[in-house]
Amino acid sequence: MTEGLTIKKANEGLKSKNFSAVELAQSFLDKIGEKDKKIFAFLNLNKGVISKAKEVDKLIAKGKEIPLLSGIPFAVKDNILVKGLKCTAGSKILKDYVAPYTATTVERLEKEGSLILGKTNLDEFAMGSSNEYSAFGATHNPLDLERVPGGSSGGSAAAVSASMSLFALGSDTGGSIRQPAGFCGVVGLKPTYGSVSRYGLIAMASSLDQIGPITKTVEDAEIVFRAMSGKDEMDSTSVDLPKVRDKKSSFKIGIPKEFFVKGMDKEVEEGIKDAILRLEKQGVKFEEVSLPHCTDYALAAYYIIMPSEASSNLARYDGIKYGFSDKGAKSLKEVYFNSREKGFGKEVIRRIMLGTFALSSGYYEAYYLRAQKVRTLIRKDFESAFSKVDAILTPTFPNLPFRIGEKTKDPLSMYLSDIFLVAVNLAGLCAIALPLGNKKLLTPSMQIIGKPFAEDTIFKIGKLFEKTCQKE
Repeated sequence: MTEGLTIKKANEGLKSKNFSAVELAQSFLDKIGEKDKKIFAFLNLNKGVISKAKEVDKLIAKGKEIPLLSGIPFAVKDNILVKGLKCTAGSKILKDYVAPYTATTVERLEKEGSLILGKTNLDEFAMGSSNEYSAFGATHNPLDLERVPGGSSGGSAAAVSASMSLFALGSDTGGSIRQPAGFCGVVGLKPTYGSVSRYGLIAMASSLDQIGPITKTVEDAEIVFRAMSGKDEMDSTSVDLPKVRDKKSSFKIGIPKEFFVKGMDKEVEEGIKDAILRLEKQGVKFEEVSLPHCTDYALAAYYIIMPSEASSNLARYDGIKYGFSDKGAKSLKEVYFNSREKGFGKEVIRRIMLGTFALSSGYYEAYYLRAQKVRTLIRKDFESAFSKVDAILTPTFPNLPFRIGEKTKDPLSMYLSDIFLVAVNLAGLCAIALPLGNKKLLTPSMQIIGKPFAEDTIFKIGKLFEKTCQKE
């Protein structure tokens, strides 16, 4: 039952009583039981999902009109809080932490009647590009079990790709929704910074983090985004979205001349060129643009700003208030040091050290302040490009998914997986990743970048491209 379903198809099936919400939820649980031993997308399941499904069935039986998302099963990345469920952030330091409240995004979806299947695996504290840095074990790519699913939202992307969940929530700090979505052959949306509440998301880098959906189609991503976006009084950075939607039907898309970098896989380059030809046949116009600071400096700036903010945010995990605490410590200082040393993994420690160094006396201006100045230049690059075009098209990643264990000993090569992604977070833009080929095979993925709060535009372009694939 789970294969080939979209949100609208599932909604139609529920309303026409082709299946019940209980049967739909159970079919996903059965699929998890069948597949997840090899994939390991889920860290824990929600025992209350069937009882919630029964409530939806009661409404349908009474002839009540149900919302589009009612009865739709979804998964939640395990750094997003759901009251009463464990929220580990993929870390030993939070392995027994139970969330005391629910994140706004999840709360809004639950109000629509959506059903939480469980919490998905991730790189520890969302720090990674492969899902190998989870303290509980690596997630495998459903399209090739010997390869990584991408990170850090690899569990969410794998769950959707393997039809173990109809959609999933992830978080994107520097590509952590788009890259795994691309690796797993599904759609991933990074919304504009501020369009979706971050309340209830375990913070890594507060000026970069954003919650977004991973789905089978662009239309599904749009449905989920509409349901959970908007101003939230619990998040001062959130905003009300423009009420008037973009009515444009013809588009001009920019192609950054710097983004076809040396070393890019031939399949990726050919896939992007094919996508351009497909869109041109649909009447889309293309123009070369320049983003000079993005390819040269975005990655370096990101890996100063992100660890700096992460080192500050992760200071709260000190073995005192919550999380793991070393009971054998003989002094307060030992509690701090031992709890963090035993609770954090190597990648988290590496980034805390980088960030602490960048913020330290004598180095703040040389590193952090300079990186913020580069961030301003990157924003200006995009502003200049967007004065000429409606959106920008790039590859999602330069190389196809790598094998598990291939890059863990070389963190720098792992970081390079995000070369096309981090600039979007630094500039606070919206972007969507979607597959370029057969979703049952490892294929390239393209990224459509939009102006701030221009989700309408990237949804329209994404759906236009999907139509060209359906005609094959």
